[in-house]
Amino acid sequence: MTQSPQLSVVVPVFNEQDNVAPLIQEIVTALRGVTDFEIVYVDDHSRDGTLAALEALKAGVPELRVLHHVTQSGQSTAVRNGVKAARGAWIATLDGDGQNDPADIPKLLAKRAESASDVRLFAGWRVNRQDSGSKRWASKWANAIRRRMLRDDTPDTGCGIKLFERAAFLELPYFDHMHRYLPALMQRAGWKTLSVPVNHRQRSTGVSKYNNLNRALVGISDLRGVAWLIRRGKLTQIVER
Repeated sequence: MTQSPQLSVVVPVFNEQDNVAPLIQEIVTALRGVTDFEIVYVDDHSRDGTLAALEALKAGVPELRVLHHVTQSGQSTAVRNGVKAARGAWIATLDGDGQNDPADIPKLLAKRAESASDVRLFAGWRVNRQDSGSKRWASKWANAIRRRMLRDDTPDTGCGIKLFERAAFLELPYFDHMHRYLPALMQRAGWKTLSVPVNHRQRSTGVSKYNNLNRALVGISDLRGVAWLIRRGKLTQIVER
């Protein structure tokens, strides 16, 4: 690829060997002919055949790039490293489990085209979430608490499909699990965000890497930290003279 693409699709993965090929094909189908793009997969030190599957696919998918963590570092670090390595000015993210639908990426691009320039994050909103009842209940409870504490006016921050400006993302404070708080962090930086209804699918293969308990325990600490960041943040308008 001789010039920078317009869009980089960043996909963090851990032990998703059976989901790699189908999801990459869906990304290619959704974006070829729509925009210039690259696909940046970040393998978070998978223990199965994920890395081998990705490397085998590179020969047939010229848009594909593969990064590999030599130690497991978590989803937020994988997303950030993918964004840092990306060549596109705008980033689309997808979870590697196949539950996000790549066909929604053109929808997010179209929403960006009709929105004001100060909207720098378009967040997917899973209006018909295809998860277990317990997971949906836990997510609803967590989202209600988060909205009350952070006032980010976002119904679903846990959705993996998002579209955002690369430069704006890289200016955000980095911490583990930050990917769950991108709307609030973008708003803290002075940008506007927009939630866009997207498709959500059942996981067809593999197992979830999270459960309700570990999400809740981590989320309490994270919420307090992000709320502190928002309280301590100051925005100052700068005028060049």
